[in-house]
Amino acid sequence: MNAIPLLTALCAGAVCGAQAAVIEEHHARPYTVHAQPTESLRQALNAASPITVGGQRFHGYTRWNVRWTFRWRPEPSSGRCRITEVTTRLRTEVQLPELQNAAPDQRALFDRYLSALSHHEQGHVQFGRDAARAIDEGIAQLPTAPDCATLEREANALGHRLLREHAEREKQYDRDTRHGASQGAKLE
Repeated sequence: MNAIPLLTALCAGAVCGAQAAVIEEHHARPYTVHAQPTESLRQALNAASPITVGGQRFHGYTRWNVRWTFRWRPEPSSGRCRITEVTTRLRTEVQLPELQNAAPDQRALFDRYLSALSHHEQGHVQFGRDAARAIDEGIAQLPTAPDCATLEREANALGHRLLREHAEREKQYDRDTRHGASQGAKLE
């Protein structure tokens, strides 16, 4: 399932030396599945999953959010403005099932399925990481601008453009993998 990036851009005034950093915060948000011996694992997962997108039920989901802040300073000699510090934050949340009260055959099937599903969801986390790193590095490497208002606009426009590009790549990842099915995240 694809992640939904939430956009927030904050900008701060001058200080400090040129530096950049990506700070990551990851959260797991499991949901419980109780499988009855008479039902299939798919039925148990579908009944327990809180994840519905566009009317379709999913067993795993990843959300990521990238925010950035930066500082800038006008150069004393020319008055041109340059980035002096960038801080980019990535927050991810991964929802995956936890199986309880299952028969041994259900447990074995679930363990294989969960491994593949988790691998697929970590692919979504990586899109968030890639977006955060591209934004962080891109803003840090911006050339000077004639004034700080222009630099601020350019930095935020770059951040938003990179977010959109990574979100589109992530959608393609889901299409290419059929939401993880080609990676083994499927139940017959």
